[in-house]
Amino acid sequence: MTQPDAQIVTRFAPSPTGYLHIGGARTALFNWLFARGRGGRFLLRIEDTDRERSTPEATEAILRGLTWLGLDWDGEVVSQFDRRDRHAEVAREMLARGHAYKCFATQEEIEAFREAARAEGRSTLFQSPWRDADPATHPDGPHVIRLKAPREGATVVEDAVQGTVTFRNDQLDDMVCLRSDGTPTYMLAVVVDDHDMGVTHVIRGDDHLNNAARQTQVYHAMGWTVPVWAHIPLIHGPDGKKLSKRHGAVGLEEYQAMGYPAAGMRNYLARLGWAHGDAEFFTDAEAKAWFDLEGIGRAPARLDFKKLENLCGQHIAATPDAQLLPEIEAFLVAAGKPPLSQAQKDGLSRALYCLRERSKTFPELVEKAHFVLSSRPLDLDERAQAALDTVSRGILHELTPHLQNASWTREELEAVVAAAAGAHGLGLGKIAAPLRAALAGRTVTPSVFDMMLVIGRDETIARLTDAAG
Repeated sequence: MTQPDAQIVTRFAPSPTGYLHIGGARTALFNWLFARGRGGRFLLRIEDTDRERSTPEATEAILRGLTWLGLDWDGEVVSQFDRRDRHAEVAREMLARGHAYKCFATQEEIEAFREAARAEGRSTLFQSPWRDADPATHPDGPHVIRLKAPREGATVVEDAVQGTVTFRNDQLDDMVCLRSDGTPTYMLAVVVDDHDMGVTHVIRGDDHLNNAARQTQVYHAMGWTVPVWAHIPLIHGPDGKKLSKRHGAVGLEEYQAMGYPAAGMRNYLARLGWAHGDAEFFTDAEAKAWFDLEGIGRAPARLDFKKLENLCGQHIAATPDAQLLPEIEAFLVAAGKPPLSQAQKDGLSRALYCLRERSKTFPELVEKAHFVLSSRPLDLDERAQAALDTVSRGILHELTPHLQNASWTREELEAVVAAAAGAHGLGLGKIAAPLRAALAGRTVTPSVFDMMLVIGRDETIARLTDAAG
């Protein structure tokens, strides 16, 4: 499984115990960008050793979230639980090498040790009496396998983001690698999996920084090459506190349901804690080419919904229609909205050119598309009803026959409407509101001329006739 030394290999290794957190999504993105920008491999491993909390539904949610975000992975998804025999094999190999030992201490004995240590003001790190015991003295019965960690000196983690981080070995205990029931611990499984999968760079949240010290000791015990560590700061809310549900959406799938385009999310998440000069808006190709570990800051990033919306608006404007329409349809499904009919898809496709500008999210775009997604008789909102007073209805009635004979170009439509308004001593802006109301049932819409061009002559005249009464 190990890849050639020259190839960059990264991984994303979530636990399937719930939704995919936006912080996890950013970690996946950083790993994806780092590998893809260097011709490397990006692997996906589901760390499902916690059988009580891991669920297939959570795994599916993770896969859906990554797929929506546009992050593809290489090879099959690896289940950590399925590799438990390999993890146990490594624990026994460390035992044979003298880098691990069997510990027969019971939970009661461990707690008694800690209570005595607290009473005497000593460190409560458990020091097993079995560490250097003669195997001939080993009893029959349940035992764990512990790493025989160095007790003097320090374990140094050279981190590409955090710099050199030193851990005193007398502050690290002999961690359990294999439980008494023969199942591996997470700390061992992670190292074995990363080694076997050929992972060269471990890019993950800085809440794992302490784990890196213990995991480094396992690498050393097995004589394996330690990967490049890169522990990235967590994401905080706008108030500077750890991101939680009180700040709004924290699950990635919520962002799809809220109508943020995937390209905008990728752009925003890439900028959340990483920078390339002053660049704010960039494409995937640019992100892959630019992304590096040196550009990751050490301070926690703050979620800013205004910046997210601004970037998403730019991406909606820049996305070709053929890509935008399927993503809008997927948003409607995610948001629990009715699917579009073929006629609505056709109409929306014709209208996208005048909907994308200044739409920061898909709900905004769909609201502006109301005129082409609705059919007669239109449901007029309160402002639209107010705009269609007696005078306005009269003007619309007069305008209709002129439109019957107009060539259906923007220039002539503007001329015909301007003439109708001028006949009543009105500017074009004064007649725009009742026209919007008649054509869309709303007063906040695209240009009235864009709407006329999109829905066509017959539908335009029919709607004006309805409104004129």
